[in-house]
Amino acid sequence: MARIAVFNQKGGVGKTTTSLNLSAALTRRGRPPLAIDLDPQSHLSAITGNTVSNAEDSILSFFQEQRTLSALVREGECGWAVIPAHVELSKVDSQHGKGPNVLARLGSAIGRENLNTDRAVVMDCCPILGVLSLTALFASDRVLVPVSADWLAVKGVAQADKTLRALEEHVFKRKLMRRFVVTRFDGRRRMAHDIVAHLLECFGDEVCQTRISESVSVAESPALNSDVFAHAPHSRGAQDYDALLDELIATGFLD
Repeated sequence: MARIAVFNQKGGVGKTTTSLNLSAALTRRGRPPLAIDLDPQSHLSAITGNTVSNAEDSILSFFQEQRTLSALVREGECGWAVIPAHVELSKVDSQHGKGPNVLARLGSAIGRENLNTDRAVVMDCCPILGVLSLTALFASDRVLVPVSADWLAVKGVAQADKTLRALEEHVFKRKLMRRFVVTRFDGRRRMAHDIVAHLLECFGDEVCQTRISESVSVAESPALNSDVFAHAPHSRGAQDYDALLDELIATGFLD
């Protein structure tokens, strides 16, 4: 099954929101994924009810104490499995460096422990290009890049694409399947349409046709520790994420 890194080097573009609602959409289809929170802010862990007070119960202990991933999986109220993060994850960069051994560990462990034999793995990346994000990219075979409909986010996605191309050429020796999904899209604004046109010019068919609309339901559901489907199942936001999942399946991004 697919291993998806939800990645962008800019914060505030909807990485955690997309990881959350894509996981929820899969679960609604009877395909609950494993979500791995690789952001020290731990927002995905908190929203899904998987906050941990001790760092050793988080993905940090996989890096520091060689605990198995299976031992860290939590079955939360959200309906899908989560490996939580912790604020002390921020120490990983300084403690482990960026050597190939540490970067390859997550992907190797997912395969060795058969964690995605019959389910997708969704990895929520932090915006800093360090060990955590690189580890997710090494472990993934697909990259989903959320881009909010503003020009600063467009500049950020250009850097993210440059990073991916460099890694593919010099490290991975393979191309990662990727899709760019526009978030916080307001069709009433000319700028939003200009941004979509610009992304299509740069990335062509890799840009998802589905746009995630600027939506109160999407914005407020994390504050209620909920995905958009549980919070407002008939909202435009829920419809958009359902449509995104349909598109990702139809185009072969998700198997």
